[in-house]
Amino acid sequence: MLMEAEVRSDACPFHHGGDDRKSASGSEAGGTVVPNVRTQNFAQARTILRSDKVHQAGFMAEQVNRIGSATRQPILFLEGEAHRVQRGATARFFTPRVVTTHYRELMIRLSDNLVGRFRRDKRAQLDQLSLELAVEVASHIVGLTNSDPAGLTKRLDVFFTGDFDRPRNKLGALAWFLRSQYRVLSFYFRDVAPAIRARKKQRRDDVISHLIDQGYNGREILTECLVYGAAGMATTREFIVMAAWHMLEREELRASFLAADESGKIALLEELLRLEPVVGYIYRRMQSGLPSDAGLEGAEAGAAVAVDVRAANTDADAFGERPCEVVPGRHVSAKYGNAGLSFGDGEHRCPGAQVALLETCLFLERLMQVPGLKLDRPPSLAWNRLVTGYELRNAVISCD
Repeated sequence: MLMEAEVRSDACPFHHGGDDRKSASGSEAGGTVVPNVRTQNFAQARTILRSDKVHQAGFMAEQVNRIGSATRQPILFLEGEAHRVQRGATARFFTPRVVTTHYRELMIRLSDNLVGRFRRDKRAQLDQLSLELAVEVASHIVGLTNSDPAGLTKRLDVFFTGDFDRPRNKLGALAWFLRSQYRVLSFYFRDVAPAIRARKKQRRDDVISHLIDQGYNGREILTECLVYGAAGMATTREFIVMAAWHMLEREELRASFLAADESGKIALLEELLRLEPVVGYIYRRMQSGLPSDAGLEGAEAGAAVAVDVRAANTDADAFGERPCEVVPGRHVSAKYGNAGLSFGDGEHRCPGAQVALLETCLFLERLMQVPGLKLDRPPSLAWNRLVTGYELRNAVISCD
């Protein structure tokens, strides 16, 4: 059995002298699940993610359960046919065509406004700019558009970057519980409930309207909004900062990005995301054992498996030589994908991949052209055990 302590995630066994990763050390912190087994390469990771013998584990399962017993599970935690039906019904909000026709202009307008404000002020906190962009885009797709955007941004930021470990002493545990409940209820009454009321009066083409059509109640819509909020805000926010960090410290990457057409820009972003996946581990719980030829000893019924995305994405068998380096124009077989498993795989692959890549591309395209742009202070890196990913804070940029 491969135990958690046996593999160091900050060691790249395949690289040939170069390692461009900035987030490797933080990934050692892991997540909220103690795994029995951990994947070591791309093939093992994809086997688990595509298996019909596993269920979701970790991420927001604990938080969702604390909200109360809803009659329907959020789409993230649905399995099998129930998941396929609901996923199919919401997929239309995230297709490349819809992203381009419905949200591109919004992304451009938001990016222009944020970059314009930065150029006027000459100085900004990059992670705050990326947070505002990610929340605005996600809120329009989900339908959280009937409350103050600044307040929504603050509430989501506090909720997803809060404290996730319940204190062991009774008084501390009670304070932690009350604080958590306050955050959830504040989000519901200030953001979710107004959106529901507005869409019951006039339907819109967004996720909340779809959920109302399906007969979801307020509690069920709240849990879906929390899931979409985490997926659309917490992860995209971090990647924008990470990609900018690489480009601002390496002029050749910035030049390659700006010189490319849009598909080339997105390809470079995918290469950066392959190297620096925001979600470092994806957890699954085995419902039954895998065949012996799967190569994962210990992946038996009841076992918790940590899919090591970072190890999968630096597997030389999948991505060729120098897998721990940023290589613009890297040729990757379509069966592996330019971003590897950074968006997951199988039935639960992130549906918002196109959204995240396009908004990152459009924003950084504008930011990287600002005259005199420089990184005054690199971001501090911490590890979010709920998302099992890195957090980048206090990055300061300035311009002429």
